[in-house]
Amino acid sequence: MYNEGYVYKEEYAYNLEYGYDEGGGYHKGSKTRDCTTVPRSCTMGDAFMNVLIGITGASGTIHGVRLFQKLQEADCRIELIITGCGKNVLKMESNIDSARLEELADAVHDDSDLAAPPSSGTYRYDAMVICPCTMSTLSKIATGISDTLITRAAAVCLKERRKLIIVPRETPLATIHLRNMVTLSEAGAIILPPSPGFYHQPESVRDMVDFIVGKIMDSLGVDHELFRRWGT
Repeated sequence: MYNEGYVYKEEYAYNLEYGYDEGGGYHKGSKTRDCTTVPRSCTMGDAFMNVLIGITGASGTIHGVRLFQKLQEADCRIELIITGCGKNVLKMESNIDSARLEELADAVHDDSDLAAPPSSGTYRYDAMVICPCTMSTLSKIATGISDTLITRAAAVCLKERRKLIIVPRETPLATIHLRNMVTLSEAGAIILPPSPGFYHQPESVRDMVDFIVGKIMDSLGVDHELFRRWGT
């Protein structure tokens, strides 16, 4: 069952406009946020965090959607790039219209626009997350090919020593995939495969998605309560 703005897929229910309430309902949120007066829980130093999210055509696009939602709830500023294949997979896997997601972002960039602001090191953003990341995108970044905005922005993150988190989705992994990941790790990227833990006793697909999103937010330094931590 699908209505505009809602997703009912297996065990998870997300709403891009109102926000998922952990109690099982929905709480109304604002599509526009005052970036000057809202207290910021998502911080880097004294300024709120500006995060660039790239969604490519790998399976697992719901991780990117959930990350988008949780970072917005933490009052981060979100810039969004979705590839053509990413839009197709998003629709196929979750029945989400990419235009609806783009409508809620603070800024949207076309992946083919190599003159867009994130293509330059002089444009300031704090971190980039490619979630999910195809092996094609990963290999281009690892070998220095910047023929799309996502690959160029990733190259900018590496050269400017900004945080770059890559969430690769493929299995099994070929040796060339592993070597490319090592190359990127050595260059400073964080490689974060969507491999959920089970010690927090997940009871749904949503719980497993939230575990991965929580690990990404940990890497960004953003507080969350998406899963029960070890020892608590």
